[in-house]
Amino acid sequence: MSNIHHYDIEKDLRYLTLLSRSFPNVAEASTEIINLQAILNLPKGTEHFLADLHGEFTAFQHVLKNASGNIKRKVNEIFGNEIRDAVKREICTLIYYPEQKLELIKMQESNLEEWYNIMIYRLVRVCRDVSSKYTHSKVRKSLPPDFSYIIQELLHERTEDSDKAAYVEGIIDTIIDTGRADDFIIAICNVIQRLAIDKLHILGDIFDRGPGAHLILDMLKTYKDWDIQWGNHDILWMGAAAGNNACICNVIRLSLRYANLATLEEGYGINLIPLATFAMETYKDDPCTVFVPKTSGGSEEMDAKSARLTAQMHKAIAVLQFKVESQIFRAHPEWNMLDRCVLENIDYERKVYVVGGKEYEMKTCCFPTIDPEHPEQLTDDEKALMVKLHHSFQMSEKLHKHIRMLLSHGCMYSIVNHNLLFHASVPLNDDGSLREVNLYKDRYYKGRELMHQTGMMIRTAFQNDSDPEERQYAKDYFLYLWCGPDSILFDKSRMATFERYFLTDKETHREEKGNYFKLRDSERIVDGILDAFEVEGNDRHIINGHVPVHASSGEKPVKANGKLMVIDGGFSQAYHAETGIAGYTLVYHSRGFQLVQHEPFTSEEDAIKRGTDIKSTTQIVEMSAQRMRVADTDKGEELKRQVADLKELLYAYRHGFIKEKR
Repeated sequence: MSNIHHYDIEKDLRYLTLLSRSFPNVAEASTEIINLQAILNLPKGTEHFLADLHGEFTAFQHVLKNASGNIKRKVNEIFGNEIRDAVKREICTLIYYPEQKLELIKMQESNLEEWYNIMIYRLVRVCRDVSSKYTHSKVRKSLPPDFSYIIQELLHERTEDSDKAAYVEGIIDTIIDTGRADDFIIAICNVIQRLAIDKLHILGDIFDRGPGAHLILDMLKTYKDWDIQWGNHDILWMGAAAGNNACICNVIRLSLRYANLATLEEGYGINLIPLATFAMETYKDDPCTVFVPKTSGGSEEMDAKSARLTAQMHKAIAVLQFKVESQIFRAHPEWNMLDRCVLENIDYERKVYVVGGKEYEMKTCCFPTIDPEHPEQLTDDEKALMVKLHHSFQMSEKLHKHIRMLLSHGCMYSIVNHNLLFHASVPLNDDGSLREVNLYKDRYYKGRELMHQTGMMIRTAFQNDSDPEERQYAKDYFLYLWCGPDSILFDKSRMATFERYFLTDKETHREEKGNYFKLRDSERIVDGILDAFEVEGNDRHIINGHVPVHASSGEKPVKANGKLMVIDGGFSQAYHAETGIAGYTLVYHSRGFQLVQHEPFTSEEDAIKRGTDIKSTTQIVEMSAQRMRVADTDKGEELKRQVADLKELLYAYRHGFIKEKR
């Protein structure tokens, strides 16, 4: 028998028997083989890569709606000189915001029926174009049930065919006559948005700074195909949800620092009244000037009373954070972070900071909750406050739901279509070789294994059946991932939060970057990392974010001779003045890579009323000599394996190993 066939079919008979339940006879197995072979020859779907969204929901939503300018490009290609630019803008805005734009149109148009007729034809043309690279089955699955049949008919019938022109015209007329034009337009616009992006990759940092992280996650909940490589700010919120008190303090401190309490209070129902009460009483005589929040337009955006309360809360949670962090650092001397037990370095009588034999002037030395003899000890009121904050995070059902989403869709790294994706860093030695890191109890890992084991550690913190000691360590380890020198999400000498708040000497604020950031311009170093992660192909890349690209000072996002792409251009408004831009999106379609640089988004209202779009500059990063097919992707490799399995099933049917079912 083995001479007749290239492998021992009896070995895999159990698997083939299971497969036969889905394809019970030769006819159905053959049909599936034909279907899969056809899919392999379709153009590769468009992948979008975004990083460091930092709660900027409005900008993120618009970038998804316009597919990083891809829809605008298609509208220009489809209609060319047929219609004016103003009409093209109207089509694009309608696709992005159909409900809101329709309301404006109905107030402005004198002949609404004619407008409906023309616009539906135009939207069908756009939908036909964006759906052309997908199978009819995939397109059908993305259609709304109410209009699935009608949209399919309009997509597959063309008015150029005189026999079909009246048929198509009749469908559109009936949509209008029955009063369903608005519903139909909204439906087809949403289909265009969905089909313009085949897969979405988020390279970390959904949380912090901006006000809409919870809204971003709500939107992703409705998105079909997306993944995330966790960022340091995501890990901070995951740690808070897991019950790490230092992470809880950091999350609240960052929210207060950027005057952004919407995510905490409105998004997740975190009760900050105990903190406000504690802060007003404890710091009633302290001006807390160094804790005035950062806002995009300066502190004048807040009234004096709000700014004062926010500053008091900000200081209260910062001091609590430094105490709690120090306790965790002391519990884990193996982290080598005892130098970050900063409160013990303050000379409270002389009001100076003493470290390394040097004295540093302090901006303020008002610490009513600190006992100089035991600076890291929480007061009774602080203990009670910490219990309440901890409880509030533990009881937030929506927060835990979103964290479960991150766990189910995410990991520390991913390898997709010859691209290595991760948020921040791969720890390296001075010579560029992979650095071994002690993850837990002298278990040292590096490179890919370090990323994998770190991901497993994170999951351990959320698993009730984990070993209690290991689970507690995993919860503590969120703090190391946030600020540890060898953390794959930080990779700096230290996090100088205390120094920035309290010390006047700016030299003390410096955080020396790790070797990955120093060496990543080198093609040799990047090739070494790609080899270590077993990323194959001549067109392989590393794609990550984390460190904003300072485009205004001439920094380039493409490094290492095109093999490394950094796509954190600063979605967050807090970065716009520093970077000069408002984020990058990397688009990988069937013809190659395009890097889209976005200018700050004005507002959704401007986009709807005036047809403004995010102004984007597209760089051609890398184009393929020939158009890539599904066969050239990871999905293609998976489909080829399925075809091979189905051929084995055909062999089993035809040689009597498995009986067909009719």
